[in-house]
Amino acid sequence: MRYLLPVVSLLFLSFLCTCDRAPENTAETITQNPPPICRLQGEAMGSYFRVTYVGDSIPGLGERIDSLLDAYNLELSAWVPTSKLTAFNESQKGVDLFGTMHFAPNLELAKRVSRETDGAYDPTIAPLVNYWGFGTGTPRESSEVIMEEVRALLPLVGLQNISMEGTMLRKSSPGVMLDLNASAKGYGVDLISQLLAAAGRPDHLVDIGGEMRAGGNKYGRPWNVAIRLPDEDKAKIAQAGTLPLSNGRAIATSGNYLNYYKVDGEVFSHTINPKTGLVERNRLLSASVLAPDCATADAYATACMVMGPEKALELINARPELEGYFLIASENGGLETVKSSGL
Repeated sequence: MRYLLPVVSLLFLSFLCTCDRAPENTAETITQNPPPICRLQGEAMGSYFRVTYVGDSIPGLGERIDSLLDAYNLELSAWVPTSKLTAFNESQKGVDLFGTMHFAPNLELAKRVSRETDGAYDPTIAPLVNYWGFGTGTPRESSEVIMEEVRALLPLVGLQNISMEGTMLRKSSPGVMLDLNASAKGYGVDLISQLLAAAGRPDHLVDIGGEMRAGGNKYGRPWNVAIRLPDEDKAKIAQAGTLPLSNGRAIATSGNYLNYYKVDGEVFSHTINPKTGLVERNRLLSASVLAPDCATADAYATACMVMGPEKALELINARPELEGYFLIASENGGLETVKSSGL
């Protein structure tokens, strides 16, 4: 999973907005005044954010995006003491979701993907995430794994531990906690995409930390997006390939190569298996999933990393609305690219 950094406010630390004229070799040059390409970038959800759209600049767009994501953060960030998610995790029996806009849709998405992946993705994984030093947890100081501690947390994980009674979200015991960060950036991308469409900019590309959604197209052609080559050196950014994206299609990527830490030479990465309770490291180095919306792509990408390359490919091929682009460690130490049947 990918996790939001501990940022209480989503206020952008800086804005950069530029607009360029359409290049002469585009399909739009047949018109007298082709619309420009505008770009806005800044910081959001503990990562970078970039918005590119066809059309004149939208005044105050950065502030509108900031306000939109800040409202989301106040409901679902584990690092905001007053958020609804924090209230649920700290409660004894649960919380009332009345008046919230984003909590229920995210939870329903998480439940759906959990069922469809046979629990490879589970929103109640928070106790394990924290135990292994991710989320709001503290990185381990020892590489020793005490299985008794892991097994003690496993009963807290599973959809059977949460239920809805009207607007009340209940938990089976005080130790049950939610972690919806696996789809957080994707959901944020979807919110911005909807904002741009409502603002009269249907042709756009939204990117938050590598999770992307394309509205419409770019001068009659798809937007081209890059798949990052998995490398544990954050300074090394290279492309493993590119994919076309258009007409509302979204892509999200999950991998163990950036979010990890080492203790006594042992690597602890952020993908946790909800069934075993252990850190999951298999031959699947990077899973990129394409879906009709970015939140769905985000959640499925997380599930694929847990499942491993063979089961992940089987899962994606069985769902016509999804496509997958997997980077797999080969037996000879190389890198193998495997695509689903739809690509």
